Amino acid sequence: MAPPVAPAVDPAVAPAAAEGGGGPRALARQRRRASAARFWVRYRAHRSGLLGLATLALLALIALTAPLTIGSDVQSVTDAPGRPMESPSLEFPLGTDQFGRSLLGLVVWGSRVSLLVGLLAAVLSVAIGALIGITAGHFRGWFATVMMRITDWFLVMPTLVLAIVLATVLSRSLGTIILAIGVTTWPTTARLVRAQTLAVESRPYIERAKALGGGHWHVMSRHVLPNVMPLVLAQTTLIISSAILSEATLAFLGLGDPTVVSWGGLLQDAREAGAVSAGKWWYLVPPGIAIAVVALAFTLCGRAVEAVLNPRLGVTR
Repeated sequence: MAPPVAPAVDPAVAPAAAEGGGGPRALARQRRRASAARFWVRYRAHRSGLLGLATLALLALIALTAPLTIGSDVQSVTDAPGRPMESPSLEFPLGTDQFGRSLLGLVVWGSRVSLLVGLLAAVLSVAIGALIGITAGHFRGWFATVMMRITDWFLVMPTLVLAIVLATVLSRSLGTIILAIGVTTWPTTARLVRAQTLAVESRPYIERAKALGGGHWHVMSRHVLPNVMPLVLAQTTLIISSAILSEATLAFLGLGDPTVVSWGGLLQDAREAGAVSAGKWWYLVPPGIAIAVVALAFTLCGRAVEAVLNPRLGVTR
């Protein structure tokens, strides 16, 4: 009888595994690092994705340092330093609002709320969609039928109308806005994740895992979830931009939290102050451009991530 053949070892993984003791955890960490390195190399080939990432990094830095560079006093109505709706000048580069507050400071401070709401709403939306998609794809039968019919109902209903209804019924707060956006934008993610789950569970190693005694939770968490995570990541980056736009829309309609400053809230204040009819363009343009830039940056990053995870889409430059 021929002697057993030792399994082949990846030469790029073997040295690191030996340094970490050669255990499965060290091997898994090395593989994750190698996968992240390959992802970054492929991502760098997308110039539009790099542009979007650099823009988001700059905006995140501005938002995080706003308490130090701008200060929270910019939100005060009683201590406003300028005249109401003053045009741009050296003292106020973007002009002032209806209370005499600096629009530059308000736009910078409002980035904290808009980015936070967009990120949390997108995470909530993707979490709901991934949960429903994985469970519906795994259990199938009557459970999958019920879940997909509920998904179809949410899919055909106008998202903005549902969000407005929730924001109207519940109290006006940032939590309400996040909940309203999150629970109305998950159907697309659910359908995509379910399709990917069905494809993953048709592979032979899933049958082997079940034959070896793997339960439902083991199969979904150890085999299905890691394979659908790239899709979930790409979907998250794409939903964040639409979540920011939805937050701005709800705030513009007067359904946001009146105690905080956001880009949509600034547009709502400009509308109430009559900036459109009065020709005060500087009251409308800065928050509108900020919303457009962030939405475009997240979209560029999302498209680049999607192209990296799906090479058949090709390299977009």
